[in-house]
This record gives sequence, C-alpha cells and structure tokens, in this order.
Amino acid sequence: MTRRVFVVNCGSSSLKYRLVDLDSHRSPAWGIVERIGGPDPRIIHEGSGRREARPVAAADHEAALRAVLDALDRTGPGLAGAALVAVAHRVVHGGDRFSAPVVVDDEVLAAIRALSALAPLHNPVNAMGLEVARRVLVDVPHVAVFDTAFHHTLPPHAYTYAVPVEWAREHGVRRYGFHGTSHAYVARTAARLLDRDPARTNLIVLHLGNGASAAAVAGGVSVDTSMGLTPLEGLVMGTRSGDLDPAVVLHLLRSGLGRDEIDDGLNRESGLRALAGASDMREIHRRADGGDAAAALALDVYCYRIRKYVGAYFAVLGHVDAIVFTAGVGENDPEVRSRSLSGLEALGIVVDAARNTAPAHGPRVVSSEDAAVAVLVVPTDEELEMATQAADLVAARALTDPAPGTVEPAPGEPPARARR
Repeated sequence: MTRRVFVVNCGSSSLKYRLVDLDSHRSPAWGIVERIGGPDPRIIHEGSGRREARPVAAADHEAALRAVLDALDRTGPGLAGAALVAVAHRVVHGGDRFSAPVVVDDEVLAAIRALSALAPLHNPVNAMGLEVARRVLVDVPHVAVFDTAFHHTLPPHAYTYAVPVEWAREHGVRRYGFHGTSHAYVARTAARLLDRDPARTNLIVLHLGNGASAAAVAGGVSVDTSMGLTPLEGLVMGTRSGDLDPAVVLHLLRSGLGRDEIDDGLNRESGLRALAGASDMREIHRRADGGDAAAALALDVYCYRIRKYVGAYFAVLGHVDAIVFTAGVGENDPEVRSRSLSGLEALGIVVDAARNTAPAHGPRVVSSEDAAVAVLVVPTDEELEMATQAADLVAARALTDPAPGTVEPAPGEPPARARR
C-alpha cells in the first residue's frame, strides 16, 4: 500500500511543500509559494512531470495553502487520493520540551508558540503554518518535526554554558543545536555508505549551506554541535557571523547601536556577506579567482573555521570513521571540501583530488583509498527524513489509536475532508 506524507515548511513570506512517497522515496509533487502577503505572490509548482510558475492570490498563508491544494488537484496527485498518512511540519525550536516528533494538538501548538522567545524569527511562523494547515487539512494527523530534536542527546558538559544558573533555569540559556533533521538523515546514510552499523560509527557531519553547522555524532547519537541557543553560533555562514566574542554586542550597545540593529547585523549582514559583499559561495569563488582580496579572505576564514571544528570534534570523539559533507556548499564545492581539510593528514584525513573534483551526484567517497578516515559527500534530504519520522510516529500511535488525528463527524455529516 502506498504511503505518502505532505511536508510543509512555512517561512515568514513563503510556503515550501513536498509530497513524499515513503515506499519509493520519490516526490510526485513539490514547490513553493513566494511573496505571501506582499506584492505579486506566485507559486512555482512541479507535479506529474509538469512545471508551472504563475501568480496566485495569497494574501496570507491560508490562501497560499489553498493555492497549493488547487495546484495539486490540477496537476495530480491531489491530496484527496494521495494515500496521505500525515502532514509533517518543520519547527525550528523545540526547546528542552520536545526531544522527538509529536502529533500536534492545541496544547502542543501553544507550547510551540511559547518557545518563540528562543526563536522569534521562526517559531511564530512555524506555529502559524501549523494552525493554518490543521484548519485546511482536517482529516489527517499533523506532526511537528523539530530542528533541535536530534541534539537532545548532548551531554550536560556539551550543552551547558558557563553563565549564571538562573539564566539557564529561568530563561532557557543552553546549547540546543539545529539542522538536526539533516544531521540525522546524513549520519544514517553515511553509515550505510560505509557498510557499518550506525551504532558503531563515529562521524563529523558538516552541513554547509547558507546556514552552516557541524555535529559530532558518536554511534548515531549527537554528542556536540556548533549552533547554540540560536542558529547564530558556530561556523561562518552566508549572512550569520558564527562564533563571536559576546562582549562585541555590549560594545556596540554602548556605542549607540540599537538592539534590533545589532540583531539584524549579526543574522543578516554578517558572515560571507560582510566579508566579501556576497553570501553565495559561487560568487565568492568568482570574485576570488578574479583577484578580489576580500573574497579570498572570506574563503580563508570560512574554511579555517570549519577546520577548527573538525579538529575539536576529533578530540571530542577520540576516534572518527568519516568526515561527511552535506547541503548546498558541502555537496557541490570541492574546493571548500579540500581547503577545509587541508593540513589534517596527521589525523588520517586525506582528500583524493580526482575523486573530490569528479562530476558526481549521490552519496560518494572522496578520500584517498588508504586514508584512515573516510571523507564522504552525502546529499541531505530533510523532507524525506521529516516524512519518515512523521509516518513512523503515526504508525506507532495507531497501535493504541486506530485513527490518530481524525475528526469525528457530527451526527448526519459525512466524514471530514480537506476544506477548500
């Protein structure tokens, strides 16, 4: 029997979606609604071999979701006949409450909203997407999958900051980590590529996209990660600073900058954009190759920070079976891979130039044949991981509840269906 999950990822002015077939691991349809609530919103939709980009009426996220359902009905497969077992929603911050996916009810939704203090740019939008989708798709369970959940296994010495204990107790100040869905999927896939039991495999996973994070994974379990209370800490990113002396913020406040100005500067105007004037690594390579000193420095800083974390996590793990690159830069930039690991030969890490630069897709080995530590490239698939986790949760609940998430009709009414 075909099992499908509809995956939803709400942004402040966008709605990304993907229908995932769990048996084939293929996607019959996917797309995005852009500029929700703004001028000229549009949908880019692919389904059944057809691609369309057209304007839509999307004054809010509910209207955007209804436009998505219409596109699915028009191109197929519509959700009504899609054998849908769940709707999976990306939620950025689960705090210390949510350590695994959860079927969403009113109490869970309220808790996600309450965690907005820890992720003010993300959780309110994630909660809004959940509220809208539950209103539109009423006859299927909705599952929240948290970016932070995979890192709930961090030991206290890894997640605890050396700050007043009241800050942790009263304000939730600790390391949470993010990109957990990606790290979980990539770690499991990497172990399979190595033909090893994940429970006996130690990995350093480098998720290098516009956002970037490193994770030390011991036996399939996250034991340290570079992002902290928020996604700002750690590696240099497209527009985020990464590691920074916290006194910089105090210095800027005393110098007259406002709180929101500093927040915006660290999250949207720092990182590669601050160093090179561009956040896209392809543009930075182009400028550096053309003699742009600022772009060359940006590349140096970016790769140096990665190398520092690889060395630190090697010490954390003691023994490392593989370094794994994933996400947009990690999967597609051989120069970043090579430069980030240069000088680590004494640790048994040797990148093979021919393998590293060979045009290829899919999971692959790019280290030398005799290297003690494998270097892998594993394309991430966060939507498939979310869909799998959501379906597994719903199946487990079905053992005690034969119809999780269903809505009982009022007397004389037909069963609830997706409301348009």
